[in-house]
Amino acid sequence: MQHQLFDYLKRIQFTGQPIVDLVTLKQLQRQHLLNIPYENLDVQLGRPLGRDPIDAFDKLVTRNRGGWCYEMNAVLGWALEQIGFDVTYVSGGANRAVRGDSALGNHLVLLVNLEGTQWVVDAGMGDGFIEPIELKADKFQQRGFDMRLELQEDGYWRFHNQPFGGAPSFDFTTDTADGALLDSQCQWLQVHEDSPFVRALVLQIFNANGYDIQIGLMAKTVTPEGVTVRQIESIAEFEERMANVFNLSDPDMQDLWPKLTARHVLMFPDEA
Repeated sequence: MQHQLFDYLKRIQFTGQPIVDLVTLKQLQRQHLLNIPYENLDVQLGRPLGRDPIDAFDKLVTRNRGGWCYEMNAVLGWALEQIGFDVTYVSGGANRAVRGDSALGNHLVLLVNLEGTQWVVDAGMGDGFIEPIELKADKFQQRGFDMRLELQEDGYWRFHNQPFGGAPSFDFTTDTADGALLDSQCQWLQVHEDSPFVRALVLQIFNANGYDIQIGLMAKTVTPEGVTVRQIESIAEFEERMANVFNLSDPDMQDLWPKLTARHVLMFPDEA
């Protein structure tokens, strides 16, 4: 296990000796998000995904890939536990503010109890907070992005994302996650035609100033000042961006190009 932890720390370019303290906790989430992309390539390629942390570790660390929340937080949570942190896995609901309780379980969140203070830890939201946030109702700012956490009347906590975030919010409680619910949502999100991850390629990675994002053919750069958008015009440009921005390569990636262009024409017929 120590060898695997070393491999993970190397993967995220963590320096120093990890110990159970707030400095390490913050550095782990930050380094994870700066080095491992949020991505749904496997969903787009029709490859089944589960929630096994061993499989997630092999994908994110051994094979140098990225993942979505079930994988990203599974691996980060495992690493935190190996170091000695007190970790609770909880069910989140992205866009529960709009979708209601049907959204619960579509996001996996981590809570860490550190010296009597609870911290919300999340490597599974590709454009959210880069360092853990204390579990308390408050406004806060990271890297110039404004966000906030509030306690709802129904007992759920709601994280409000930065203004340019893809998901404007997610809700969660402090109760341990229902594994069956997470499994059900994980399956639905990768196969159902209404799932946003089935409908579109989604890649996100944190950078020094904000986020690099790919939604279908649209390449976005997000900073506190705003969003710049351009369209990817060729498969060569697409593969170059995947490699240079998201550090991703896959032998089947070129198979996505016809699907991405066809989807783009459906969504933006006036550009065809």
